[in-house]
Amino acid sequence: MNRPWERTVHPIEQESFRRLRARLDTSHFAPLTRAVVERVIHSAADPEYATDLVCDEASLVVAHAALHAGAPVVTDVEMVAAGITRRETVCRLKEARSGPGLTRSAHAIRLAYEQVGPGAIWVIGNAPTALEELLVLDAAPALVIGLPVGFVGATESKAALRESGLPAVSNVSEKGGSAVAAAALNALLYHPLTPTPTTTEENL
Repeated sequence: MNRPWERTVHPIEQESFRRLRARLDTSHFAPLTRAVVERVIHSAADPEYATDLVCDEASLVVAHAALHAGAPVVTDVEMVAAGITRRETVCRLKEARSGPGLTRSAHAIRLAYEQVGPGAIWVIGNAPTALEELLVLDAAPALVIGLPVGFVGATESKAALRESGLPAVSNVSEKGGSAVAAAALNALLYHPLTPTPTTTEENL
């Protein structure tokens, strides 16, 4: 059985998380929320994500189980997929085409949904229009990691995600991007399925 959380953690990564925790107390977060918050902060070297991210622990618990049970993982762009190294992903941007009222990113989401159907985990870190398109589909996602970046449409699309009631990870500000979206997914991949004694390395 593939266990993504059983990995060799590089000493630089260990020291990076040690310094993160020395600067920022994350102990009040629930386990999966803490894992997501810490790994997103680590990916961007930006402690402000501790108050910018919006997570729901109950939704993360369900998504975590779905992910480790083999739920498909869909990304909006290949840069997000490149950051998810321990899981195959679906990205249909290469085949997508723009058209009247439809961006290429939005079309890629349509193509991906036709391929994977309901119950997937969607990781959007680049295009607000990709997130907007997902919200009009009857995708019944296990989780939407909606962290598109930009000054046009990003905050609005993430607010719409939160208002949709779908299980989600999002953030309030304009910032986001491929690296932090991939980091949020990796946090769930690297978190063990069953409770284990807490150590620095096990929570990286």
